This record gives sequence, C-alpha cells and structure tokens, in this order.
Amino acid sequence: MTDTTEVDPPRPPSLVPGVPSALSPLVRRIVAPNPGMMTGPGTNTYLVGIDEIVVIDPGPANDPHLDAIVACGSDRIRWIVCTHTHEDHAPGVAGLKKRTGAEVLAFDSRDGLIIDRPLAEGDRIEATEFVLRALHTPGHASNHLCFLLEQERLLFSGDHIMNGSTVVIRPPDGDMAVYLQHLERLKDHRPRLNAIAPGHGHLIGEPLAKIDEYLQHRRQRESQILKVLERGTPTTVDAIVASLYTDIVEELRPMAAATVWAHLRKLDQEGRAQGGDLDGPWVAADQG
Repeated sequence: MTDTTEVDPPRPPSLVPGVPSALSPLVRRIVAPNPGMMTGPGTNTYLVGIDEIVVIDPGPANDPHLDAIVACGSDRIRWIVCTHTHEDHAPGVAGLKKRTGAEVLAFDSRDGLIIDRPLAEGDRIEATEFVLRALHTPGHASNHLCFLLEQERLLFSGDHIMNGSTVVIRPPDGDMAVYLQHLERLKDHRPRLNAIAPGHGHLIGEPLAKIDEYLQHRRQRESQILKVLERGTPTTVDAIVASLYTDIVEELRPMAAATVWAHLRKLDQEGRAQGGDLDGPWVAADQG
C-alpha cells in the first residue's frame, strides 16, 4: 500500500530579533531590533564560520543586538564586513569592533564607517573552513558589495536583493541602469547560486526565480512610466507617482519618487526620455 500522506515543508527559522538561527552548518542569522516599512522584520546580521567567524552587516548601533552577536560568536569573530554604508546596515560596526577587535572591511570608508581594509571585486576572505568572495554590485548604492560563500554557493545580498519587497534606487548614488546590469550578472553567475541570504527577510531558496521577478517588475514599471510620458504632456516625478502608485502609503511616497526618478534617468541615458531632475518636467524623447 502506498502512503499518500503529505508532509508540510519545514518552516524557515523565524525572524525574531536577538535570537540566533542556524541557516546552514556554516551560517547563523541574528535579526536586529529595527523593524519598519523600509527594513521589514529588521536587518539581518549573519555570522559565517565556526572556528573563525566573519560578521556580515552588524546593523544599527544597538547595544543589545551587538551583545547578541558577541554572545553567538565570542572571541572567534575575526572580521566585520558591510554590504554598504546605509544606516540600517553599518552603524553597529564601531561598537562591534570595540567589543571584538575584529578587522573591518567594506568597499570604502563613508557615511561614518571607518574601515581597516577596502574590498574590491573578487577579493576573498579566507578562513579555516570557508572562502567568502566579494562581488561589487552597485545600483542600490555605489559602494554596495554582495558576498559569495563559495562552499555553499550562498550569496549574502545586502540590499541588492531582498525578500518581501523590491529595492529602492535613490539617485544620484543609486543608478537604475547599473542596478539592472548587476541583477543580470547574478542571474548569469557560474556556478549557479544555490540560495540568497538577503539583508531583510527570509532566506531565498530559488535565486533565479527571485531575480527574474525583480527584473520583470522593473521592466513593467519602466513600461508604465513610458506610457505616461507618451501622453504628450510634460509631467513630473510626483505626477507619475500619483498616477502609478495609487494605493501607496504616504510614508513610502518619497521612496517611490526616488525610484521613478531613477527609471527616468535611465530612460534619459538611453535617449528615450528628456528631463533631468527630481522636480522638473519630463517628456518622451521624441516630444522634447
């Protein structure tokens, strides 16, 4: 007789602030206590390694969170790395370095972050049990890095890819064209990614599907913006937001405006729109 009982798939470890969750033999996650509209459940801090540990994105300068990281990693924390210097990812670095003496690595020193050593495309952190390789992925931020855990083909994506929302691209440091190029790059990465550990939200078990979802969303939004421009009347970023984001909450309106502006700048670079700034008029290129 065949047993047809269905077994529910295992639930992912919960996103409870301050509680370490094992994601693999080499990786643990601690969620920072900074939930919000832009951070979801909170910033994910990752500890990679057993004998030697690298901490990815210490998050905000929150003492209980930093204490939880140290309690999990203790004196085995040798490196602290940041995907980028936005306020929900990097301010905790100084406090964690003070607690551990670990070496601080990121793309550059910026926005209050002081590093011991810069990381560029292809640079590697080699520990006793793993290799972590830096991938320069600008777009959300010009100094954004992703980190590939080579032993598990696990990508720590920071804010390049998140789970539960799309990514805000805020010019001039954010660049939509560059962002999309680096999404395509990750889609074509060899060997293929096995999973993505995002800066916010649960582990992503189907990386290519998520990247395709992101690319499709951006292409759809770009098409919608072009249709507004093709109506033939000069328009503004705020008017496009009002037309396309009909159910947006007020707190997210500035983020929507930034992303629309990023799309317009990309279209301008491609010769398909004319305008220039966040507040001025925009038209389709053949109507300028």
